[in-house]
Amino acid sequence: MNDHHKTFIAFVKLGHFLREFVTLETPNDEWSIKLDEAIILSKHKNGWFTRENVTHAIKSWGELLTEEQLSAWLEPYNLSQNKPKIVALIMAGNIPLVGFHDLLCVLITGNKVFAKLSSNDNALILFIKDYLSSIEPTFEDTIEIAEGKMEGFDAVIATGSNNTSRYFEHYFSKVPNIIRKNRNSISVLTGNESKEQLNALGEDIFRYYGLGCRSVSKVFVPKSYDFDSLFKAVYSYHPIVDHVKYANNYDYNKAVYLMSEFKILDNGFLILKEDKSYSSPIASLFYERYESLDDLKERLTADANELQCIVGENIFEGEIAFGQTQQPSLTDYADNVDTVDFLLRT
Repeated sequence: MNDHHKTFIAFVKLGHFLREFVTLETPNDEWSIKLDEAIILSKHKNGWFTRENVTHAIKSWGELLTEEQLSAWLEPYNLSQNKPKIVALIMAGNIPLVGFHDLLCVLITGNKVFAKLSSNDNALILFIKDYLSSIEPTFEDTIEIAEGKMEGFDAVIATGSNNTSRYFEHYFSKVPNIIRKNRNSISVLTGNESKEQLNALGEDIFRYYGLGCRSVSKVFVPKSYDFDSLFKAVYSYHPIVDHVKYANNYDYNKAVYLMSEFKILDNGFLILKEDKSYSSPIASLFYERYESLDDLKERLTADANELQCIVGENIFEGEIAFGQTQQPSLTDYADNVDTVDFLLRT
């Protein structure tokens, strides 16, 4: 059995374990107990990582890591062309397991991971490292966690903010790299959406408390759009305000808007504010009215580098269905840059 096949099988086994874990009422073996402990620890390290959201991420990855889906994902690539290398991964920590896709891409293409973990999301990634190593001991040599200054790597994939990206671009300029910046997701509404579609949009808005680049932070609506239907459709998500950190952000942002005399719409757990920006604060959803879909398409095409997902129905090529932004497939690469292709060409 060659190394690639061993790696492939290890991820299939990981997927099976994750799928089994989310069905357990009580952890009942060594590794499920360790994962449960990692979930608890991740919540202590990052107050946004509720068990519900961490479990959602685990369930999503479990459903993707099957032999069939991994094979279909990798089929278009020629993995034999890879030149083994050490790839530095600078991981974000805004949502649970946000850096896992990069880890998977690097390892399954036959390379070594040299990872700088975010303190906000290190417990879960460290668990994954230990579990993979228990299945396939070669991972002990192919996954290294950086403790200090990062040196001795051949390529880098770094995820950060627009500010940190400038530092990354300077620091990593001498090696092949993917440097990711801030991106946001939006939805384009026509007013013809069903209650079910608008309710599903709530999943795109509220999952992970809106902290992911795939979280919808703005909606575009027709000139005459009445937000009452949207507010009614997403009301089932109102328990989100029981989360202390979310409630604090809601109260703070509402106070700022009111003191600044901005015109807002508010339903007790979500603030709607008319704004040109794509990025809205937690507990806020920006909106903008459009006159022409054709003009809006031109604008969004011009701003493509600022956008991760566009949610809608039969409006844009590559659009995502309502409620599906937090269910990315293996081919949904961050910033729409094919990570596997980058690794094979480098």
